[in-house]
Amino acid sequence: MKNRVNPELLPGLELFPDLDLRPEYMPAIREGMAQMKPAEAIADEAVSMNDEIIAGPDGNPLQVRLYRPKAVTEALPALLWIHGGGYVLGDVDGDDELCIRFVKEANCVVASVNYRLAPEHPYPAPIEDCYAALKWIADEAASLNIDSDRIGVAGASAGGGLTAALTLLARDRNYPSLCFQMPLYPMIDDRNNAPSTDEVREGFVWNKKTNEAGWRMYLGELYGTDEIPAYAAPARAEDYSNLPYTYTCVGQLDPFRDETLTYVTKLAQAGVDVEFHLYPGTYHGFEGINPDADISVRTKNEYIQAVKNGFQRVVREKV
Repeated sequence: MKNRVNPELLPGLELFPDLDLRPEYMPAIREGMAQMKPAEAIADEAVSMNDEIIAGPDGNPLQVRLYRPKAVTEALPALLWIHGGGYVLGDVDGDDELCIRFVKEANCVVASVNYRLAPEHPYPAPIEDCYAALKWIADEAASLNIDSDRIGVAGASAGGGLTAALTLLARDRNYPSLCFQMPLYPMIDDRNNAPSTDEVREGFVWNKKTNEAGWRMYLGELYGTDEIPAYAAPARAEDYSNLPYTYTCVGQLDPFRDETLTYVTKLAQAGVDVEFHLYPGTYHGFEGINPDADISVRTKNEYIQAVKNGFQRVVREKV
C-alpha cells in the first residue's frame, strides 16, 4: 500500500518504527518516547501555560495543563483536549504546540488532561479521569473565566475515542452541557474487524496488531467479551441522539477509516450535525509525524477552524 501514500508523507512513515506493545514493554517504550521530547517546553509569550492539580476520581490527584491568552479579560469558551497514544502511551507534553494554536487562533481556554494509562489503569480509569477534568472545567467556570455555554471536547486517536466516549457519558449524566466535539481519527471499536483494519495489518504507524494490543490492555478482563460498554468503545453505542455538533476526520490508509465512516453515518442518522473529512494518501497520525507537509498544514488549519466554528455556532444561535 505504500504506493498509495502521499509522497510528502513517505519520509515520516519510513522513520517510524513498528511498536511491540506488550504490557511488560510499556515502561521502556514510554521512557524512550520521553527521551525524544524537546529539552525545553514549547512556550508562547501571548499564552500562559500552568499545570493544575485537581481532584480526580476517588479524590486521586489529576494533572490538567491549562492554556489561556494572557491579554483577554472576558469569559472565553473552553476546550478539553485529550491526548492520543492507544490508551497506553502519551501525556500532556506532546500537544503543547497544537493547544497553544487553539488558544491563539480560536480565542479560547484549553485544558489538557493527563489521564491515567493502561495497562496499569484499564477502563474505566482513563475515561473517568477525563470526566473529572471536564466536570472541573464546568464547576469552576466562573473562577476560570470560562463561558459555560461554550465547552467542547477534542482529541486524536485514543484521545478521539475518549472524546466520543466522554460526550456520551456527559449526555447520560446530564452534566455538563457540551456544544462541540472533535474526535479526530478516533479509536472507538474494540472488535478490530473492519475492512480497513485488515488492509493495514502491519506498519503504517498504527495497525491491526497494535490496535489489538492497545484494546487488550485498555479493556483488561472485559476484552473479548460482550460486556463492553459504549463508554469504553463508543462504536458499541446504540443511541447517538442528543450529542453535540461534531467535526471528525480520518486518513484513507488509517485502520480506523471504516469505524469512523460508520460512526459519522450513525451520528448523521441520529440527527447530529456532523462535518467529516477523509484524507486520501494519509495514514494514522500523519499530520503529527510530518508537520510541514502541505496536507498536514491544511489538516491542522482545518482543526483550528472546526474549533472556531464549534464555538461560534453557539454565539450565532443566541442572536
